Amino acid sequence: MLGFEAPAGDLFSSRLGLRQALQAHGFEYQLAHVIQTAYNAKGGYNTDKKAEYIDQFSLTFSQSLAALTGMPNAAIEGNIVNRNHDNNLTSSRLQDLRVGFNDLAQESWGGQSITRLGWLNFRNSWLDGRLQWRIGLMNKVQDFDQIIPCDFQMLSLCGGKSADSGTWYNWNVHYWGSTVQYRLTPELTLLAGVLEQNSQAPTRGHAWSVSTDGSRGLLLPLEAEWRTRRFGLPGIYSLGLLYTNAKQADLYLGQSGGPGALDPGGYRHYRDTWFLYTGFNQQLNRHADNANRGLSLAWSLGLADQRSNKSRYSTSLALRYRGLFDARPNDWLALGVAKMQGSANFRRSQNFLNQQGGVEDHSDPRYAPLPESSVNAELYYRFKATPWLELQPLIQYWGRPGGIAQTSDAWVVGLKTAINF
Repeated sequence: MLGFEAPAGDLFSSRLGLRQALQAHGFEYQLAHVIQTAYNAKGGYNTDKKAEYIDQFSLTFSQSLAALTGMPNAAIEGNIVNRNHDNNLTSSRLQDLRVGFNDLAQESWGGQSITRLGWLNFRNSWLDGRLQWRIGLMNKVQDFDQIIPCDFQMLSLCGGKSADSGTWYNWNVHYWGSTVQYRLTPELTLLAGVLEQNSQAPTRGHAWSVSTDGSRGLLLPLEAEWRTRRFGLPGIYSLGLLYTNAKQADLYLGQSGGPGALDPGGYRHYRDTWFLYTGFNQQLNRHADNANRGLSLAWSLGLADQRSNKSRYSTSLALRYRGLFDARPNDWLALGVAKMQGSANFRRSQNFLNQQGGVEDHSDPRYAPLPESSVNAELYYRFKATPWLELQPLIQYWGRPGGIAQTSDAWVVGLKTAINF
């Protein structure tokens, strides 16, 4: 519902019958290819015009174990992602890399051209599906913060905000763990887990590794998900808290404790950190002849511990309309706006570096820019060209990219293409 409708068809089913043959043996899959292009039409940190292109193949699957184990709901779940063309417009043109980036014009960019294991784990459920358990190589997207779809090409508008914590990673990175879901009532579900907090998980050497090398502690997520009907229409609301006991580096260089409390990199460390995330996805109207056509409103918020997170908070609001035109009932029109507020500790850290280096001129390469807030937006129209092909032209606005006042506002045009095999 609300952006998570199953694909109406796919290339292999319609032409080869492959899906039906595999389903007979308990194997379900989704194989997709996504292409994301972006061109800086105006503004940004580097105003030289450039088009960047990335693409991604993803295979998500489950194999029923009912026949082998006698457990009717047991399954093995997996995900493999192949990303290509290690380029993105945000790094090359839009944002000042002296402060990294706080958003992406192409959300599928993952920092590498690489094939990775996203997850591989065992799942089972009991009590008529009310209790569900997973264990193995996990990823947060299997259970947590999954009420808002990832349809926009801009990262800040893609799904919820829990990945902004910086302590766990999105769907093509795996880490050991176990999660449980329990549906208390038909509307209310509680989700909890114990996951490995591993800063090495996104590296190339960990792409297929089952090692715990690099583990720094434990992640303890807890989330409540409420599915209800308001105004007679479906809605889903969630509230989550992510806690980790791993050592954290305080972003404010030279903060209290004196030189003896600082590591060789200049950071004071402390134990424990937290991240709060919440949001909703509510349908506002529907067409009488098709429950999936209509307008929905989604909002999300992430609130961080700004001692160790470069962000204080990030929030977004988006409107989506499915089937605006009777002749195009499966097309989407969407508009989203996101705001990112920088951490006060990170700003103080940057200012401290400038004072230590005696640098005041923003154009000096040694200058550490002072990030504040930024506001980004995206408008797209998605054409359902065939049951298996979607074309999504889009335009993005970047207000104060990276939160740096000296970086000019930018306009980006792009095209997202999705093929379901």
